[in-house]
Amino acid sequence: MVLPLLLVMNLIDLYPTVRLLHIGLVLCSGALFAARGMGVLIGAQWSMALSVRRLSYAIDTALLCAAVLLLYILALNPFAVAWLATKIGLLLVYIVLGTLALKRARTARLRAAFFVAAILCFTFMLTVAVTHHPLGIGVNLLSTL
Repeated sequence: MVLPLLLVMNLIDLYPTVRLLHIGLVLCSGALFAARGMGVLIGAQWSMALSVRRLSYAIDTALLCAAVLLLYILALNPFAVAWLATKIGLLLVYIVLGTLALKRARTARLRAAFFVAAILCFTFMLTVAVTHHPLGIGVNLLSTL
């Protein structure tokens, strides 16, 4: 009898694969949001098409699943680890800004402002993830003072 691979492997053995999946999905999600946001700003119909929205939902759902699996594999409480708590807070802000940028803001000027704010928030989230510090890239700036 051959046991399924997952039963034979330790869960930690999946970490490198799940981590790379998570990083790839982050990049896909961010790229799709940036493309959709620019599309909305120039009035492109495709950016709010049902198929594109569903692709975004699928990527973001897979991203969330990968994140939860990483937390489980590493046995981390995201609210006990400062940089993860910061990342979750920024994620909530990013979702609100992104929603306003893509559909909720009343004017094109407001949509553009919310789009830029969402991109900046996303970028800061990336720096928090890379540095594993709540200040993200700011920790490097503070250490030089």
